[in-house]
Amino acid sequence: MDTDSHSDEKIIDVLSLKNVAVIGMSKHPSKAAHYVPKYLIDNGYGVTPVNPTADKILNMCCYESVAEIDGPVDIIDVFRPSDQISSIIHDCIKKKPKVIWLQEGIHDSDSEELARKSGIVVIFNRCMLAEHQRLLS
Repeated sequence: MDTDSHSDEKIIDVLSLKNVAVIGMSKHPSKAAHYVPKYLIDNGYGVTPVNPTADKILNMCCYESVAEIDGPVDIIDVFRPSDQISSIIHDCIKKKPKVIWLQEGIHDSDSEELARKSGIVVIFNRCMLAEHQRLLS
């Protein structure tokens, strides 16, 4: 699977945004959907968990959907399978983030194009933790 065509400079610009909602954040420490957002928190990001199956993760209140989050979100970081991306992207577009970041292995060209047409930067098949470490550590 390919990744998006964003330059390192563009990824650095995106990583300068600090308000991140994480769709599919996990309560299990061994899963990337847990340790990636924890890494982001440890590196100064504000993280909002979105997981309808949990009340709290890392002592933070979980939301059932992005729509329930009060206030703006800069980046929506997605840890869900590619076959669920279409409905997730539609919800994300309504929230009007600056960026939708689809983690490694996640890609849905048609849905990504809808987000781009709404003025949202889309990053796909990349890990925020790996990109942060590669470009900013």
